[in-house]
Amino acid sequence: MPIRLHDSLSRSLRELQPAQPDGVFRFYCCGPTVYAPAHIGNFRTFTINDVLRRLLELEFGKDKVRHVRNLTDVDDRTISQTQKEKRPLAEITKKWTDIFHADCTALNCLRPHHEPTATGYIKEQVDMIQVLMEKGNAYRAADGSVYFKVSSFADYGKLSRVKERELLVTDATADSDHKNSVSDFALWKAYKPSEDGDVKWTGPRGAGEGRPGWHIECSAMSKALLGDTIDLHSGGEDLEFPHHENEIAQSECCNGVPFARHWFHSKHLLVDGTTMSKSRGNYYTLGDLLAKGYSAMAVRYALLMGHPRKQLNFTLDSLHAAESALKALRAFRAALGTQAGDTTALEPILAALRDDLNTPGALGALFTLVNRGPAGVDAAAFDRVMFALGLDLNVTVPAAEIPAAITALAEKRWAAKQAKDWAGADTLRKELTAAGWSMLDGKDGYKLEPVRK
Repeated sequence: MPIRLHDSLSRSLRELQPAQPDGVFRFYCCGPTVYAPAHIGNFRTFTINDVLRRLLELEFGKDKVRHVRNLTDVDDRTISQTQKEKRPLAEITKKWTDIFHADCTALNCLRPHHEPTATGYIKEQVDMIQVLMEKGNAYRAADGSVYFKVSSFADYGKLSRVKERELLVTDATADSDHKNSVSDFALWKAYKPSEDGDVKWTGPRGAGEGRPGWHIECSAMSKALLGDTIDLHSGGEDLEFPHHENEIAQSECCNGVPFARHWFHSKHLLVDGTTMSKSRGNYYTLGDLLAKGYSAMAVRYALLMGHPRKQLNFTLDSLHAAESALKALRAFRAALGTQAGDTTALEPILAALRDDLNTPGALGALFTLVNRGPAGVDAAAFDRVMFALGLDLNVTVPAAEIPAAITALAEKRWAAKQAKDWAGADTLRKELTAAGWSMLDGKDGYKLEPVRK
Protein backbone atom coordinates (compact mmCIF):
# COMPACT_ATOMS: atom_id res chain seq x y z
CA MET A 1 0.00 0.00 0.00
CA PRO A 2 1.59 3.31 -1.08
CA ILE A 3 1.69 6.39 1.12
CA ARG A 4 -1.19 8.68 0.25
CA LEU A 5 -1.40 12.17 1.70
CA HIS A 6 -3.88 15.01 1.33
CA ASP A 7 -2.61 17.67 -1.06
CA SER A 8 -3.67 21.18 -0.04
CA LEU A 9 -3.32 22.44 -3.62
CA SER A 10 -5.53 19.86 -5.38
CA ARG A 11 -7.69 19.21 -2.27
CA SER A 12 -7.33 15.47 -2.85
CA LEU A 13 -5.44 12.42 -1.58
CA ARG A 14 -2.39 11.80 -3.71
CA GLU A 15 0.36 9.20 -3.64
CA LEU A 16 3.80 10.34 -2.50
CA GLN A 17 6.56 9.41 -4.92
CA PRO A 18 9.98 10.93 -5.66
CA ALA A 19 10.13 12.68 -9.03
CA GLN A 20 13.89 12.80 -9.61
CA PRO A 21 15.72 9.93 -11.36
CA ASP A 22 17.86 9.32 -8.27
CA GLY A 23 14.75 8.14 -6.40
CA VAL A 24 15.32 10.54 -3.49
CA PHE A 25 12.18 12.01 -1.94
CA ARG A 26 12.80 15.71 -1.25
CA PHE A 27 10.67 17.60 1.25
CA TYR A 28 10.80 20.93 3.03
CA CYS A 29 9.10 21.89 6.29
CA CYS A 30 8.94 25.46 7.55
CA GLY A 31 10.76 25.63 10.89
CA PRO A 32 10.55 27.97 13.89
CA THR A 33 11.46 31.60 14.35
CA VAL A 34 14.14 31.46 17.04
CA TYR A 35 13.31 34.41 19.27
CA ALA A 36 11.40 32.53 22.01
CA PRO A 37 10.62 28.90 22.94
CA ALA A 38 8.45 26.94 20.52
CA HIS A 39 5.06 26.01 22.00
CA ILE A 40 3.25 22.67 21.78
CA GLY A 41 1.20 23.92 18.83
CA ASN A 42 4.44 24.33 16.88
CA PHE A 43 5.54 20.90 18.00
CA ARG A 44 2.35 19.31 16.74
CA THR A 45 3.47 20.28 13.23
CA PHE A 46 7.06 19.14 13.80
CA THR A 47 5.99 15.84 15.39
CA ILE A 48 3.59 15.07 12.55
CA ASN A 49 6.34 15.83 10.04
CA ASP A 50 8.67 13.56 11.99
CA VAL A 51 6.22 10.65 11.64
CA LEU A 52 6.01 11.40 7.92
CA ARG A 53 9.81 11.42 7.65
CA ARG A 54 10.02 8.06 9.44
CA LEU A 55 7.30 6.55 7.27
CA LEU A 56 9.06 7.75 4.12
CA GLU A 57 12.29 6.15 5.29
CA LEU A 58 10.51 2.83 5.83
CA GLU A 59 8.91 3.14 2.38
CA PHE A 60 11.84 4.36 0.25
CA GLY A 61 14.92 3.64 2.39
CA LYS A 62 16.84 5.79 4.84
CA ASP A 63 19.22 7.09 2.18
CA LYS A 64 16.35 7.95 -0.18
CA VAL A 65 14.78 10.74 1.86
CA ARG A 66 16.09 14.30 2.11
CA HIS A 67 14.41 16.47 4.72
CA VAL A 68 15.06 20.22 5.06
CA ARG A 69 13.68 22.39 7.87
CA ASN A 70 14.76 26.01 8.15
CA LEU A 71 15.42 28.28 11.11
CA THR A 72 14.23 31.87 10.77
CA ASP A 73 16.94 33.78 12.60
CA VAL A 74 16.32 37.23 11.14
CA ASP A 75 12.94 38.93 10.91
CA ASP A 76 10.96 41.62 12.73
CA ARG A 77 10.59 39.50 15.88
CA THR A 78 14.22 38.43 16.23
CA ILE A 79 15.43 41.98 15.60
CA SER A 80 12.90 43.34 18.10
CA GLN A 81 14.32 40.92 20.66
CA THR A 82 17.83 42.27 20.09
CA GLN A 83 16.55 45.75 20.86
CA LYS A 84 14.82 44.60 24.04
CA GLU A 85 17.75 42.59 25.37
CA LYS A 86 20.52 44.83 23.99
CA ARG A 87 22.40 41.78 22.74
CA PRO A 88 23.66 40.72 19.29
CA LEU A 89 21.25 38.92 16.98
CA ALA A 90 23.43 35.80 16.73
CA GLU A 91 23.64 35.48 20.52
CA ILE A 92 19.87 35.63 20.96
CA THR A 93 19.04 33.25 18.12
CA LYS A 94 21.65 30.71 19.25
CA LYS A 95 20.09 30.58 22.71
CA TRP A 96 16.63 29.79 21.33
CA THR A 97 17.99 27.46 18.65
CA ASP A 98 19.73 25.38 21.33
CA ILE A 99 16.49 25.20 23.35
CA PHE A 100 14.54 24.19 20.24
CA HIS A 101 17.04 21.43 19.48
CA ALA A 102 16.85 20.16 23.06
CA ASP A 103 13.05 20.04 22.84
CA CYS A 104 13.20 18.18 19.52
CA THR A 105 15.60 15.64 21.02
CA ALA A 106 13.34 15.15 24.05
CA LEU A 107 10.38 14.55 21.71
CA ASN A 108 12.46 12.05 19.71
CA CYS A 109 12.21 14.04 16.47
CA LEU A 110 14.85 13.10 13.91
CA ARG A 111 17.17 15.92 12.96
CA PRO A 112 16.54 17.15 9.41
CA HIS A 113 19.25 16.36 6.91
CA HIS A 114 19.73 20.10 6.44
CA GLU A 115 18.71 22.88 8.80
CA PRO A 116 19.64 26.14 7.04
CA THR A 117 19.37 29.55 8.65
CA ALA A 118 18.11 32.68 6.96
CA THR A 119 21.32 34.55 7.83
CA GLY A 120 23.38 31.72 6.32
CA TYR A 121 21.66 32.08 2.93
CA ILE A 122 21.63 35.84 2.37
CA LYS A 123 23.46 35.58 -0.97
CA GLU A 124 21.02 33.01 -2.31
CA GLN A 125 18.09 35.21 -1.33
CA VAL A 126 19.65 38.31 -2.90
CA ASP A 127 20.34 36.34 -6.10
CA MET A 128 16.68 35.27 -6.35
CA ILE A 129 15.48 38.82 -5.75
CA GLN A 130 17.82 40.04 -8.47
CA VAL A 131 16.36 37.56 -10.97
CA LEU A 132 12.81 38.59 -10.04
CA MET A 133 13.68 42.25 -10.57
CA GLU A 134 15.24 41.52 -13.95
CA LYS A 135 12.16 39.54 -15.02
CA GLY A 136 9.80 42.33 -14.02
CA ASN A 137 8.23 40.41 -11.14
CA ALA A 138 9.73 42.70 -8.49
CA TYR A 139 10.49 46.41 -8.18
CA ARG A 140 12.45 48.79 -6.01
CA ALA A 141 10.38 51.12 -3.84
CA ALA A 142 11.29 54.70 -2.97
CA ASP A 143 12.83 53.75 0.39
CA GLY A 144 15.14 51.11 -1.14
CA SER A 145 12.96 48.11 -0.29
CA VAL A 146 12.08 45.56 -2.99
CA TYR A 147 8.57 44.21 -3.45
CA PHE A 148 7.13 41.30 -5.38
CA LYS A 149 4.50 42.42 -7.88
CA VAL A 150 1.57 40.07 -7.23
CA SER A 151 -0.19 41.14 -10.44
CA SER A 152 2.73 39.68 -12.43
CA PHE A 153 1.83 36.12 -11.36
CA ALA A 154 -1.48 35.01 -12.83
CA ASP A 155 -1.76 31.94 -10.59
CA TYR A 156 -1.48 33.87 -7.32
CA GLY A 157 -3.97 32.43 -4.83
CA LYS A 158 -4.10 28.92 -6.30
CA LEU A 159 -3.06 27.29 -3.01
CA SER A 160 -5.17 29.21 -0.50
CA ARG A 161 -7.97 30.15 -2.93
CA VAL A 162 -7.58 33.72 -1.74
CA LYS A 163 -9.59 36.34 -3.62
CA GLU A 164 -8.32 39.75 -4.67
CA ARG A 165 -10.82 41.39 -2.33
CA GLU A 166 -9.40 39.41 0.59
CA LEU A 167 -5.87 40.39 -0.36
CA LEU A 168 -6.67 44.05 0.11
CA VAL A 169 -7.84 43.39 3.66
CA THR A 170 -5.50 40.70 4.96
CA ASP A 171 -2.17 41.76 3.46
CA ALA A 172 -2.27 45.50 4.17
CA THR A 173 0.91 46.51 6.03
CA ALA A 174 2.33 49.59 7.67
CA ASP A 175 4.76 50.22 4.83
CA SER A 176 2.11 49.96 2.10
CA ASP A 177 2.78 53.57 1.03
CA HIS A 178 5.99 52.37 -0.63
CA LYS A 179 4.23 49.70 -2.67
CA ASN A 180 2.64 49.92 -6.10
CA SER A 181 -0.20 47.77 -4.74
CA VAL A 182 -1.30 46.93 -1.22
CA SER A 183 -1.22 43.20 -2.11
CA ASP A 184 2.50 43.24 -3.03
CA PHE A 185 4.87 41.77 -0.44
CA ALA A 186 8.41 42.56 0.67
CA LEU A 187 11.35 40.62 -0.74
CA TRP A 188 13.95 43.00 0.70
CA LYS A 189 13.44 45.46 3.55
CA ALA A 190 15.44 48.68 3.50
CA TYR A 191 17.70 49.29 6.48
CA LYS A 192 16.21 51.45 9.24
CA PRO A 193 18.88 52.32 11.83
CA SER A 194 16.40 53.06 14.61
CA GLU A 195 14.72 49.66 14.20
CA ASP A 196 17.41 47.36 12.84
CA GLY A 197 20.46 48.36 14.87
CA ASP A 198 23.48 46.70 13.27
CA VAL A 199 21.45 44.02 11.42
CA LYS A 200 21.99 44.69 7.70
CA TRP A 201 23.46 43.24 4.52
CA THR A 202 24.21 44.48 1.01
CA GLY A 203 21.04 44.27 -1.06
CA PRO A 204 20.28 43.47 -4.72
CA ARG A 205 21.61 45.83 -7.36
CA GLY A 206 19.63 49.04 -7.31
CA ALA A 207 18.42 48.49 -3.74
CA GLY A 208 19.97 49.70 -0.54
CA GLU A 209 21.34 47.91 2.47
CA GLY A 210 18.81 45.96 4.48
CA ARG A 211 17.62 42.43 5.15
CA PRO A 212 15.48 39.84 3.35
CA GLY A 213 11.74 39.63 3.81
CA TRP A 214 10.38 36.58 5.57
CA HIS A 215 8.95 34.75 2.55
CA ILE A 216 12.02 34.72 0.29
CA GLU A 217 14.19 32.75 2.73
CA CYS A 218 12.30 29.46 2.30
CA SER A 219 12.27 29.73 -1.47
CA ALA A 220 16.01 30.40 -1.61
CA MET A 221 16.98 27.67 0.85
CA SER A 222 14.69 25.09 -0.75
CA LYS A 223 16.14 25.90 -4.17
CA ALA A 224 19.73 25.69 -2.92
CA LEU A 225 19.34 22.41 -1.03
CA LEU A 226 16.58 20.52 -2.85
CA GLY A 227 16.37 22.01 -6.35
CA ASP A 228 13.84 24.09 -8.26
CA THR A 229 10.98 21.59 -7.82
CA ILE A 230 10.51 19.60 -4.63
CA ASP A 231 8.33 16.57 -3.92
CA LEU A 232 6.58 17.95 -0.84
CA HIS A 233 6.29 21.20 1.12
CA SER A 234 4.70 21.08 4.55
CA GLY A 235 3.84 23.30 7.51
CA GLY A 236 1.05 24.42 9.78
CA GLU A 237 -2.21 25.66 8.28
CA ASP A 238 -1.42 29.19 9.46
CA LEU A 239 1.36 29.32 6.85
CA GLU A 240 -0.85 28.51 3.86
CA PHE A 241 -1.54 32.21 3.37
CA PRO A 242 0.34 34.38 2.89
CA HIS A 243 3.66 32.58 3.45
CA HIS A 244 3.26 29.53 1.24
CA GLU A 245 1.25 31.43 -1.35
CA ASN A 246 4.12 33.92 -1.61
CA GLU A 247 6.70 31.14 -1.79
CA ILE A 248 4.92 29.70 -4.81
CA ALA A 249 4.73 33.05 -6.58
CA GLN A 250 8.35 34.07 -6.12
CA SER A 251 9.77 30.57 -6.75
CA GLU A 252 7.79 29.85 -9.90
CA CYS A 253 8.45 33.30 -11.35
CA CYS A 254 12.17 32.98 -10.63
CA ASN A 255 12.68 29.36 -11.69
CA GLY A 256 10.03 28.98 -14.40
CA VAL A 257 8.90 25.56 -13.13
CA PRO A 258 6.42 24.33 -10.49
CA PHE A 259 7.73 24.86 -6.96
CA ALA A 260 6.26 21.88 -5.06
CA ARG A 261 4.49 18.80 -6.38
CA HIS A 262 2.58 18.30 -3.15
CA TRP A 263 1.50 20.55 -0.24
CA PHE A 264 0.59 19.30 3.23
CA HIS A 265 -0.78 21.40 6.10
CA SER A 266 -1.58 20.25 9.63
CA LYS A 267 -4.40 21.86 11.61
CA HIS A 268 -4.17 24.17 14.61
CA LEU A 269 -3.91 22.77 18.11
CA LEU A 270 -6.54 23.71 20.67
CA VAL A 271 -5.83 23.59 24.39
CA ASP A 272 -8.75 22.99 26.74
CA GLY A 273 -11.14 23.62 23.85
CA THR A 274 -9.81 27.01 22.81
CA THR A 275 -6.79 28.67 21.23
CA MET A 276 -3.63 28.91 23.29
CA SER A 277 -3.14 32.17 25.14
CA LYS A 278 -0.92 33.21 28.02
CA SER A 279 -3.79 35.30 29.39
CA ARG A 280 -5.99 32.16 29.50
CA GLY A 281 -3.30 30.18 31.26
CA ASN A 282 -3.35 27.44 28.61
CA TYR A 283 -0.15 28.35 26.76
CA TYR A 284 2.37 25.53 27.10
CA THR A 285 5.92 24.95 26.00
CA LEU A 286 7.50 21.53 26.36
CA GLY A 287 9.48 22.88 29.30
CA ASP A 288 6.25 23.90 31.04
CA LEU A 289 4.88 20.36 30.76
CA LEU A 290 8.11 18.70 31.86
CA ALA A 291 8.12 20.94 34.92
CA LYS A 292 4.66 19.59 35.78
CA GLY A 293 6.06 16.07 35.86
CA TYR A 294 4.96 14.76 32.46
CA SER A 295 7.36 12.94 30.16
CA ALA A 296 8.26 14.29 26.73
CA MET A 297 7.20 10.94 25.26
CA ALA A 298 3.71 11.40 26.74
CA VAL A 299 3.56 14.83 25.07
CA ARG A 300 4.54 13.26 21.75
CA TYR A 301 1.93 10.54 22.16
CA ALA A 302 -0.76 13.10 23.01
CA LEU A 303 0.13 15.17 19.93
CA LEU A 304 -0.46 12.09 17.77
CA MET A 305 -3.90 11.33 19.24
CA GLY A 306 -5.71 13.54 16.72
CA HIS A 307 -5.73 13.38 12.92
CA PRO A 308 -3.27 15.93 11.48
CA ARG A 309 -5.99 17.46 9.30
CA LYS A 310 -8.38 17.92 12.22
CA GLN A 311 -8.08 20.20 15.21
CA LEU A 312 -6.73 18.37 18.23
CA ASN A 313 -7.93 19.41 21.69
CA PHE A 314 -4.91 19.06 23.97
CA THR A 315 -5.58 18.74 27.71
CA LEU A 316 -3.60 17.69 30.75
CA ASP A 317 -5.99 14.75 31.04
CA SER A 318 -4.82 13.62 27.61
CA LEU A 319 -1.28 13.50 29.01
CA HIS A 320 -2.46 11.24 31.85
CA ALA A 321 -4.00 8.95 29.22
CA ALA A 322 -0.79 9.07 27.19
CA GLU A 323 1.31 8.07 30.21
CA SER A 324 -1.01 5.09 30.82
CA ALA A 325 -0.82 4.07 27.16
CA LEU A 326 2.98 4.20 27.20
CA LYS A 327 3.08 2.09 30.36
CA ALA A 328 0.96 -0.54 28.59
CA LEU A 329 3.23 -0.43 25.53
CA ARG A 330 6.34 -0.90 27.67
CA ALA A 331 4.81 -3.94 29.33
CA PHE A 332 3.79 -5.37 25.95
CA ARG A 333 7.27 -4.84 24.51
CA ALA A 334 8.88 -6.47 27.53
CA ALA A 335 6.63 -9.49 27.09
CA LEU A 336 7.68 -9.83 23.43
CA GLY A 337 11.36 -10.26 24.24
CA THR A 338 13.14 -11.30 21.05
CA GLN A 339 10.44 -13.60 19.71
CA ALA A 340 9.87 -14.03 16.00
CA GLY A 341 6.27 -14.20 14.93
CA ASP A 342 3.50 -12.84 12.77
CA THR A 343 4.58 -9.64 11.02
CA THR A 344 1.22 -9.13 9.33
CA ALA A 345 -0.37 -8.39 12.71
CA LEU A 346 1.39 -5.03 12.63
CA GLU A 347 0.29 -4.12 9.11
CA PRO A 348 -2.99 -2.38 10.09
CA ILE A 349 -0.95 0.14 12.08
CA LEU A 350 1.34 1.04 9.19
CA ALA A 351 -1.63 0.96 6.80
CA ALA A 352 -3.33 3.67 8.87
CA LEU A 353 -0.21 5.84 8.65
CA ARG A 354 0.05 5.31 4.90
CA ASP A 355 -3.57 6.41 4.57
CA ASP A 356 -3.27 10.18 4.98
CA LEU A 357 -1.03 9.91 8.06
CA ASN A 358 -3.93 8.71 10.21
CA THR A 359 -2.10 8.71 13.55
CA PRO A 360 -5.18 8.13 15.77
CA GLY A 361 -6.15 5.22 13.52
CA ALA A 362 -2.64 3.82 13.92
CA LEU A 363 -2.78 4.15 17.70
CA GLY A 364 -6.20 2.48 17.73
CA ALA A 365 -4.91 -0.44 15.66
CA LEU A 366 -1.87 -0.65 17.92
CA PHE A 367 -3.99 -1.10 21.03
CA THR A 368 -6.25 -3.61 19.32
CA LEU A 369 -3.07 -5.66 19.00
CA VAL A 370 -1.91 -4.94 22.56
CA ASN A 371 -5.28 -5.97 23.98
CA ARG A 372 -5.06 -9.32 22.16
CA GLY A 373 -1.78 -10.01 23.93
CA PRO A 374 1.83 -10.62 22.81
CA ALA A 375 1.41 -14.26 21.72
CA GLY A 376 2.74 -14.77 18.21
CA VAL A 377 3.62 -11.11 17.59
CA ASP A 378 6.96 -10.43 15.90
CA ALA A 379 9.21 -8.29 18.11
CA ALA A 380 11.20 -6.76 15.24
CA ALA A 381 8.01 -5.80 13.40
CA PHE A 382 6.70 -4.17 16.60
CA ASP A 383 9.93 -2.17 16.84
CA ARG A 384 9.44 -0.94 13.27
CA VAL A 385 6.00 0.36 14.25
CA MET A 386 7.49 2.13 17.28
CA PHE A 387 10.09 3.67 14.96
CA ALA A 388 7.38 4.92 12.60
CA LEU A 389 5.49 6.56 15.46
CA GLY A 390 8.71 7.78 17.06
CA LEU A 391 7.75 6.33 20.44
CA ASP A 392 10.85 5.56 22.48
CA LEU A 393 9.65 3.15 25.13
CA ASN A 394 12.89 3.47 27.08
CA VAL A 395 12.04 7.07 28.03
CA THR A 396 10.10 7.43 31.27
CA VAL A 397 9.33 10.16 33.77
CA PRO A 398 12.41 10.58 36.01
CA ALA A 399 11.71 9.34 39.52
CA ALA A 400 11.18 12.25 41.87
CA GLU A 401 13.34 12.48 44.97
CA ILE A 402 11.01 12.08 47.94
CA PRO A 403 11.81 14.32 50.93
CA ALA A 404 12.25 12.53 54.27
CA ALA A 405 9.39 14.51 55.81
CA ILE A 406 7.02 13.31 53.08
CA THR A 407 8.11 9.70 53.55
CA ALA A 408 7.51 10.01 57.31
CA LEU A 409 4.04 11.47 56.69
CA ALA A 410 3.22 8.63 54.28
CA GLU A 411 4.39 6.00 56.75
CA LYS A 412 2.21 7.56 59.41
CA ARG A 413 -0.80 7.51 57.10
CA TRP A 414 -0.15 3.90 56.08
CA ALA A 415 -0.02 2.90 59.74
CA ALA A 416 -3.31 4.75 60.37
CA LYS A 417 -4.91 2.90 57.50
CA GLN A 418 -3.68 -0.48 58.76
CA ALA A 419 -5.16 0.41 62.15
CA LYS A 420 -8.44 1.27 60.38
CA ASP A 421 -8.21 4.86 61.59
CA TRP A 422 -10.01 6.11 58.49
CA ALA A 423 -10.44 9.69 59.72
CA GLY A 424 -6.78 9.98 60.65
CA ALA A 425 -5.67 8.42 57.36
CA ASP A 426 -7.88 10.85 55.42
CA THR A 427 -6.44 13.85 57.28
CA LEU A 428 -2.88 12.70 56.60
CA ARG A 429 -3.69 12.16 52.90
CA LYS A 430 -4.90 15.78 52.71
CA GLU A 431 -1.64 16.92 54.30
CA LEU A 432 0.31 14.98 51.68
CA THR A 433 -1.77 16.51 48.87
CA ALA A 434 -1.25 20.01 50.27
CA ALA A 435 2.50 19.31 50.28
CA GLY A 436 2.34 18.36 46.59
CA TRP A 437 2.29 14.55 46.81
CA SER A 438 -0.26 11.85 46.06
CA MET A 439 -0.25 8.50 47.82
CA LEU A 440 -1.41 5.52 45.78
CA ASP A 441 -2.40 2.55 47.94
CA GLY A 442 -1.76 -1.01 46.90
CA LYS A 443 -2.43 -4.39 48.48
CA ASP A 444 0.92 -4.66 50.21
CA GLY A 445 2.19 -1.10 50.24
CA TYR A 446 1.93 2.34 48.73
CA LYS A 447 3.54 4.54 46.10
CA LEU A 448 4.27 8.27 46.31
CA GLU A 449 4.11 10.52 43.25
CA PRO A 450 4.34 14.30 42.91
CA VAL A 451 0.99 15.93 42.20
CA ARG A 452 0.79 17.04 38.58
CA LYS A 453 -0.57 20.54 38.30
